[in-house]
Amino acid sequence: MIVLGSTGSIGVNTLEIAKKFDLNVDVLVAGNNISLLNRQIETHRPSVVVIGENSDVSLVNHPHVLQGEAAILEVIEDSQSELVVNALVGFLGLRPTLKAIETGKRVALANKESLVAGGAFIDTSMIQPIDSEHFGLWYLHTTERPVERMLITASGGAFRDWPIEKIKNATLQDALNHPNWAMGQKITIDSASMMNKMFELLEARWLFGEGEYDAVIETKSLIHALIDYQDGSTTAHFAKANMQLPIAYAVMGRSDAEILKPVNLLEVGSLEFREITTERYPIWQIRKELLAHPKRGVVINAANEAAIELYVEGKIGFLDISKRVIHAFEHFTREPENIEEVFLIDAEVRRYIKAMG
Repeated sequence: MIVLGSTGSIGVNTLEIAKKFDLNVDVLVAGNNISLLNRQIETHRPSVVVIGENSDVSLVNHPHVLQGEAAILEVIEDSQSELVVNALVGFLGLRPTLKAIETGKRVALANKESLVAGGAFIDTSMIQPIDSEHFGLWYLHTTERPVERMLITASGGAFRDWPIEKIKNATLQDALNHPNWAMGQKITIDSASMMNKMFELLEARWLFGEGEYDAVIETKSLIHALIDYQDGSTTAHFAKANMQLPIAYAVMGRSDAEILKPVNLLEVGSLEFREITTERYPIWQIRKELLAHPKRGVVINAANEAAIELYVEGKIGFLDISKRVIHAFEHFTREPENIEEVFLIDAEVRRYIKAMG
């Protein structure tokens, strides 16, 4: 397989599955965590390695090291591997997804932005989702019974228990203080704003087709997805919050071996569900319109990435992220007609957000 984003949490767990089941790793693509990358090289012996910065090439313990975005596309095209695990963060992951599908490779997809921005122009039959929510929906959706609604769950993020009036003054460190686990910077900020769930609902729309999609907060993160059927019954997917389960299925197609220990309901005792409100999560107010116009996902993704950059730099407040995304969504109403327009709109929206100061 080719692993894009090998030193992130998804990449690390993917390589754990590769090690457990003795799977070949042909290519590793990483950013600037060279010490971890070198340990991965020693264990998995890839043919080629790609990193982000040219200045780090000499630090990598491998004879074949490439650098940059173009090199990622090059190794995807050249590799004989039939599977690409795309765990890159951000819009950067879209071109590799497109290249993998173009070359006939399956994509185990953790890069949300690929479907959020370009879902209308991606052959989803070549994609197996790694997100626990979409894996849960896929795992449950094996019956012919007509579906009424698909639900995913949210943790609620860093501010789920904060007094609402205090959120406007949240610092970057506050936003990164996730109540359930440690993740990368961008996804943790997206979790705090609920943008992450907006993305996942849009992904579900592209993966499973038109229908009703929604989300609820489940504070222990043990239920990842639910399906309401038209007969009035509901099924739920329980699993411990460990990405190795969806990764194993995405990489191998199925798994009869035990990946995780089952959830012990007696130990859990009780579960708490909460509504996602627009007072706490302002971005939620555009959910229905976005799902009705899913091609405009490119707008919210570009606006969100640009606004997060400003927030991290200390130039805007936390709630300004959602305000700017909503503003951009209302301003840019043109839908892309092809993948080239996706990239043009992305660049235009980013310039617009940055020009707002």
